[in-house]
Amino acid sequence: QVQLVESGGGLVQPGGSLRLSCAASGRTFSSYAMGWFRQVPGKEREFVAAISWSGSSTYYADSVKGRFTISRDNAKNTVYLQMNSLKPEDTAIYYCAAASGGNYATTHTYDYWGQGTQVTVSS
Repeated sequence: QVQLVESGGGLVQPGGSLRLSCAASGRTFSSYAMGWFRQVPGKEREFVAAISWSGSSTYYADSVKGRFTISRDNAKNTVYLQMNSLKPEDTAIYYCAAASGGNYATTHTYDYWGQGTQVTVSS
């Protein structure tokens, strides 16, 4: 079992930055790939970024490529999402998730999910 808790969300102006964190419980964190997804009311949850279990491979949605960076610290059981140059369309609830394998961009791949943290980009 893996429990995930996100933090770091909030209100930020367009062009600003936020760093989300996702703390995981359990000694097997380093064996899971980790992903970030986001969701707005009335829409499906969409892929944002993913990182392999070792951190050697990362994947991004086209909409965030060049602005967001995913990273992980296996010693701290934590995955991060650094978000720069934020836009109003980045407003959503952001979720982290853990996967044992498969297509990192698909929600069905992920075995465990956090409760989410709200990110609002507005002036």
